[in-house]
Amino acid sequence: MMRDNEHTYICIDLKSFYASVECVERGLDPMTANLVVADPERSEKTICLAVSPNMKKLGVKNRCRVFEIPKGIDYVMAQPRMQKYIDYAAEIYGIYLKYFSAEDIHVYSIDEVFIDVTAYLGMYGCRTKELAIRVMEDVYDNIGVRATCGIGSNLYLTKIALDISAKHAEDFIGVLDEKSYRKTLWDHRPLTDFWRIGPGIARRLEKVGIFTMGDIAKADEDLLYDMFGVDAELLIDHAWGREPVTIADIKNYHPQAKSLTSGQVLMRDYSFEEGRTIVAEMAEAMCLDLVEKGLVTDSITLSVGYAKSTLPGGAADAAGGRFGRYGHRDGGTVRFEGGSCESSVIVPEVLLLYERSVDSKRMVRRMNMSCNNVREDTGARQMNLFEMAAEEQKARPQEEILEKDKKLMEAELAIKEKYGKNAVFKGVNMHEESTGRERNRQIGGHKSGEK
Repeated sequence: MMRDNEHTYICIDLKSFYASVECVERGLDPMTANLVVADPERSEKTICLAVSPNMKKLGVKNRCRVFEIPKGIDYVMAQPRMQKYIDYAAEIYGIYLKYFSAEDIHVYSIDEVFIDVTAYLGMYGCRTKELAIRVMEDVYDNIGVRATCGIGSNLYLTKIALDISAKHAEDFIGVLDEKSYRKTLWDHRPLTDFWRIGPGIARRLEKVGIFTMGDIAKADEDLLYDMFGVDAELLIDHAWGREPVTIADIKNYHPQAKSLTSGQVLMRDYSFEEGRTIVAEMAEAMCLDLVEKGLVTDSITLSVGYAKSTLPGGAADAAGGRFGRYGHRDGGTVRFEGGSCESSVIVPEVLLLYERSVDSKRMVRRMNMSCNNVREDTGARQMNLFEMAAEEQKARPQEEILEKDKKLMEAELAIKEKYGKNAVFKGVNMHEESTGRERNRQIGGHKSGEK
C-alpha cells in the first residue's frame, strides 16, 4: 500500500466519456443505458467512437464497428457532437480547478487528466483516495458523468493503476507503487495492456520468449537494446515501475521545432485528379491556419496513401500487405526559403509536389500534410537571386503582392470568425469530390454538432 507522504499523483478518466455525455443529454443513466456514439449517416463499417459501460458488459468492444454489434442488443445510436464533448470537458476541468492549481494538472486527453496531489493532501487533511473520491463525486453530482481513477507514486504507475488495476476495483480506483506493481502485475498478460506497448512490440518480445513485464525486468538488457535501441531504456524502466518525468517537467518542456499537421481518410477511393482537389483544399486550409496563428513555415511535407486496389481497373497493390489497410504511400517535401504563409506561394508548390510524387494511375485514400518548423511571422521574406531578378521586371514588388494576399486571407478569417467556417469558400470547395465544407463542420474528423 502506498504511503501518503510519498510523491503522489492521481489520474482521472471519465468513463465512456462521449457515450456518457449523450446519456446525460437524454436523461439516461450512463451506467445502465445501452448507447453507442456513431454517425448513422455513414456505413455500418463506421467506428463507434464510444459505447456505454453497459454495452461493454454485453460484450461490445470499445471502438468496434457498427456491424460488429450483436443484432440482439437494443441500443440508442447517438450522432457525434464533438463541440458538445469539448464543452463538457471544459466544465469538468473547471471542477478540477476548484481543488488544484493549473500548474499541477496535465491534460492528457479530452477525458483524462494527471494531477500532482502531493502538496494538497495536508491542505485538505485527507488521504489520497479520499481526495480522489471527493473530486470524482463532485464531477458526478454536477455533470452526471462517472469517473475512474489511478493513484501512483509516479506518472507511469498512475497510468497503469488506472488502465489495469482500477478495472478490477469495486470503487473504480486503482493504487500502485513500485513494490505493489511488481507483486501484482509482473505476471499480468497480455503485455498490450501496458501503456506504450503495442501489438508490434509485444510480437517482437514474444519471439524471444518475453511475455510479461517481469520477463522484461529479468531479461538481458543487451538483448533489449539490440532489439529496440535507445527505446529499450524506457521499456526497462517501466518494467521495474520507474518513471523520472514529473508534471513540472512536462510543463517546462519546449520542443526545438514546432509543426502544424492535417490529415484525412477519404470516404472512398479517389482518382489522381480528385486527389488533386483534396490537396488544394488542404493546402488552402493550412495557409489560413498559419495566418490565423501568426506563423510561417519553411517547408511542407505531403504524404499520400494509396487504396489497396490502386489501379482504376481494380488491380491490387502488391505492397498493400506491407503498408496496412491503405497500401503504399508516396509524397515528399517542398521548401520555402525564408518562410511563407501565403496561399499564392504555398498552394501551387504543394500541387506541383503532388503531381510529381504521386502515381497518376493509382487511386488514393489517405492524405496527410505537415507544415514543418513553423515560427512567428515577423513580416520579413527572403527571396533568392532568381526571384529578385524577376522582380526587377515587375511593376509591383513581390512584397506588395504577398501583403495583399495575406490581407485577403485575414479578411476571409474575419468573415469565418463572425459567420462560420462555411460563410466563405473558394471554387475548389465546390467540386463534387471536395471535402472542405464538410470538414468545416467537423472536429477531429467527426461532426461537431453545430450547424
